[in-house]
Amino acid sequence: MKSELTTSRRGFLKAGALLGGGLMISFTVPAAKRLAAIGAAASEDAVAYFAPNAYLSIGADDTIRILLAHAEMGQGIWTTLSMLIAEELDADWNKFKIEHAPPGTPYIHTVYGLQITGGSSSTWSEFDRYRQAGALARSMLVEAAARKLGVNPSECRTENGVVIAGDKRISYGQVAALAATLPPRTEPVPLRPPGEWRYIGKGVKRLDAPGKVNGGAKFGMDVHFPDMLTAVVAHPPVYGSKVKSFDDSRTRKVPGVRNVVKIPTGVAVIADNFWAAKKGRAALKVEWDQEGNEGVDTPTQLEAYRKLVASKGLPAAEKGNAADALSKAAKVLEAEYTFPYLAHTPMEPENATVRLTKDHCEIWTGTQMPMAEQAAAAKILGFKPEQVSVHTVFLGGGFGRRGTPACDFVSEAVHIAKASGQFIKMVWTREDDIHGAYFRPAFVHKVRVGLGDNGYPVAWEHNMAGQSIMAGSPFEATMKNGIDPSSVEGVADSPYLSEVPDHYVGLHSPKYQLPVLWYRSVGHTHTATVMECMIDELATAAGKDPLEYRRALLKNHPRHLAALNLAAEKAGWGSPLPAGRFRGIAVHESFLSYVAQVAEISVSDDGQIKVHKVVCAVDCGLAVNPDGVRAQMESGINFGVSSCLYGEITLAKGKVQQSNFHNYRIARMNDTPPDIEVHIVNSTEKMGGAGEPGVPPVAPAIANAVFAATGKRLRNLPYCNINLKA
Repeated sequence: MKSELTTSRRGFLKAGALLGGGLMISFTVPAAKRLAAIGAAASEDAVAYFAPNAYLSIGADDTIRILLAHAEMGQGIWTTLSMLIAEELDADWNKFKIEHAPPGTPYIHTVYGLQITGGSSSTWSEFDRYRQAGALARSMLVEAAARKLGVNPSECRTENGVVIAGDKRISYGQVAALAATLPPRTEPVPLRPPGEWRYIGKGVKRLDAPGKVNGGAKFGMDVHFPDMLTAVVAHPPVYGSKVKSFDDSRTRKVPGVRNVVKIPTGVAVIADNFWAAKKGRAALKVEWDQEGNEGVDTPTQLEAYRKLVASKGLPAAEKGNAADALSKAAKVLEAEYTFPYLAHTPMEPENATVRLTKDHCEIWTGTQMPMAEQAAAAKILGFKPEQVSVHTVFLGGGFGRRGTPACDFVSEAVHIAKASGQFIKMVWTREDDIHGAYFRPAFVHKVRVGLGDNGYPVAWEHNMAGQSIMAGSPFEATMKNGIDPSSVEGVADSPYLSEVPDHYVGLHSPKYQLPVLWYRSVGHTHTATVMECMIDELATAAGKDPLEYRRALLKNHPRHLAALNLAAEKAGWGSPLPAGRFRGIAVHESFLSYVAQVAEISVSDDGQIKVHKVVCAVDCGLAVNPDGVRAQMESGINFGVSSCLYGEITLAKGKVQQSNFHNYRIARMNDTPPDIEVHIVNSTEKMGGAGEPGVPPVAPAIANAVFAATGKRLRNLPYCNINLKA
């Protein structure tokens, strides 16, 4: 049985399979095994592959195949990581063919210790490893070419996939077979100095763009086999409930329905196609056991959170005596901020295809954690991990949702295949996605700030309440003394607090049945809003310009200042605006990158906020792919506009009240800023990420602009719920 999705992997994976794991489990492949692989590949495909490491191979036809350890989900990482290899390989960009890597130890994150795409870390974490992979391959190709040309390697240079020695030229493909016979390098190969870079820091064509334009790109929803069935699942209406009983008599009468099976997460209906499965599910009668599970009620939960933040939480950051300093402050400001649950709502709802035999499981899905999915499937089936193959396809959006430690939707698909014995593709609808999602946790913050006679903070007391993402997950080890770092990031380590002599940050982490998960920019989605809105309030109380106030507080934080000053300059801060337009500003560091934004807004007669323009400045250290950085800032800004203006999940007795985009609104094209400018700070500082840091400053910049327009402080999200004309 052949899948359209795997055809392009044919030659390389044949070689990889013959390597017996050598290619996939170590950086360098032993010469004997590489020779065996090349011989087999050549005999079947007339293409000899030079595979010096787990990340690239070069064929006799000059094709360069790259296996990337990180998943492409729209963030452009296929292009950026390939640029690192291309730079040191000195290869022709038009010869690159990219694949997602299978689960394997060579692809484990260099910092996190597992195979994962997340944390805006893909580029900086691979900067050295991927360049070294390219450099190693180039050195071996040069040596092979020198032998073939009868010259010394020192007489050779490379250019665009060709080795040149005097007037002699030979392509990489022509020496691939010979290079594969050379002993593998054991020492690092010197890397090119920045002055010789051809790709890094320059714009290039995105490698995933052609397929996404012409329809050739394959996502999970595109996986299809002739003998495959489609499954949908009836999930409990209240989190934590279990199936008590079900009646499938009407379901089995629906044309096309082939099977109905109970699984741990509900009842699956399996049919010839999606619509038959969906109709069959609609006919299904399920009785749910909700005993001891009353469920979350949003107003009750928020009130409970408010009571919690009235008291000190577990100390996340502490210096001096904040309570005593507050009692002596010249002026005290107090504010409370509330943040709702948010759903990720990637454009492609969750799905996974599973083919199961007696001793092997094959999975096709879009995932940020392929090795975790492999392990989860193996555990369910009682297999060894190597008995599970995971084919990572393009992800139709992730934002964290496809990096679930519980591997929920893939595990669900494996359970269906196990219970039914059938080859299935499990598909979630948008309603399944919103009702059955893992959410960004709801949070409440209470802040009390004391100002000195000069108008600057001398005391800061900050308590917050919200569910922990890390507790109970494989990442629980990141917690210290009960503090989930993802809950307090952006506050506990705020540069503003480092300038306040007496401060206290406390955290309450109540437990609920509702599952929570990281969301694009994780804790910074709420902490940045609180910090930057509070700084604006303090500036007003001190009678100072918001920009100048920030400059004074950030005088010892040059990277914050660089981004702040560039954004203010490019936005024309302080210059006249058209009638009815107002500006707000915010700056925030997340994922090792520093982003400042100036939002220009208006408020209509009926109180609707319109964001006309956002000027963004980012210091992410070296921008390997400037076009990619700009695209991610633009994406983050639109994502942030959507979530702060409209995003809200509410619950009544444990039931999610939203179901689709008609009542879980996201920004349409006419809601997003028609004018976005992105400016990259010329920086040689430590490299940071780009996928997430553009999100956090959006909400506070908009809120601060609304204050400039109306005199109202926005402290409860989403902003669409606030009556600005009251």
